[in-house]
Amino acid sequence: MINQMVVTFVLGILIIPAIVINGEFSDTHDAKIDLILKKLNKPAVKSIKSPYGGIIDCVHMKNHPIYDHPLFKNHTIQMKPSGDHDKWNNDTLNIDDESIVTQLWTINGKCPQNTIPIRRTTREDILRAESIESYGKKYPNNIPRRKPANSTNEIHEYATLRVNGIFRGAEAVINVWKPYVQMPREFSLAQMWLVAGPPSNLNTIEFGWQVYPGRYGDDNARFFVYWTADGYRSGCYNLDCPGFVPVNQAYVLGEPIGHDPRTGNWWLKLNHHVFIGYWPSILFNHLRNGATEITWGGEITNYRVNLQHTMTNMGSGGFASEGYERASYFRKLKIYDECNTWKPIHDHVPEYFITQESCYNIRYAYETDWGDYFFYGGPGRNLYCT
Repeated sequence: MINQMVVTFVLGILIIPAIVINGEFSDTHDAKIDLILKKLNKPAVKSIKSPYGGIIDCVHMKNHPIYDHPLFKNHTIQMKPSGDHDKWNNDTLNIDDESIVTQLWTINGKCPQNTIPIRRTTREDILRAESIESYGKKYPNNIPRRKPANSTNEIHEYATLRVNGIFRGAEAVINVWKPYVQMPREFSLAQMWLVAGPPSNLNTIEFGWQVYPGRYGDDNARFFVYWTADGYRSGCYNLDCPGFVPVNQAYVLGEPIGHDPRTGNWWLKLNHHVFIGYWPSILFNHLRNGATEITWGGEITNYRVNLQHTMTNMGSGGFASEGYERASYFRKLKIYDECNTWKPIHDHVPEYFITQESCYNIRYAYETDWGDYFFYGGPGRNLYCT
């Protein structure tokens, strides 16, 4: 466990045209990558080397990525929720017994005032994607949904818990592991989904941690955010497109999530007191008024190499029955309801969603210290999961 928070022709005649065409393709390909890098990597006031090998750029607020979005050319950035944001603080979540999440890049320096830290995107990051066009995006149908009994070849697998209603926010304490991921294009994650709207025009806000070698180039667990306003046709991870508005100088990402009732913006908080950033309400047509579904849990991708189930782990790699210190968990699950009150989720009759219980599973319960909680995960391929 790392820390707890609390992807030869005919000789002579055709060989020359083939070389020319390949060269033209290469030039076009490189030009597209250069354009993406220029758009994503803003001028840095200061750059800090991460112990993991990347670069964190401290970008002045006047060059904030949100201004690249046509809807936000004149956007006034909020540094904290409007009005009395303490009303959506959950006083029952005592952070004294949680391990405070830190990010190791801060040991090499801090970003100056009026700047935000942004992980620098590299050419290698883009080349690891399956295509330039798919960089930073998720595949459609990334919400846990029950499929027909005879459905096959599902890439995404889940072990999740869901509640339905009208919600202004959600929270959980999530412990972080470093699960084994079989191949670079597969990932393993733990996250929260806040969802509203019909499938064809789905609005989602997503946050958690993931191990995704095909995206980040290593097997470290990394914090991430994601959003879409149209059923995954657009939207992106982190800051790969303008949408999420980070405002914190010390963290690149964090949790949990809350809704600012005055502006409609969705705020992301870490350890109950640190505001990381927000998604402006104008990004969404359905989430603008609240979420109708909140889901917590794990997800993996399974590409069935050699027609076998992946060995990619979910969570710790242990099944839910293995319990504390062996299985991954979410605890102190709460929702912030339409009356602006924090409530336990068992009032909303949580629903399980498990894709293949022999591969990954979940076990939900309630007890005084942990509140509503569940263990989840699994090893992937095993004697009963093939």
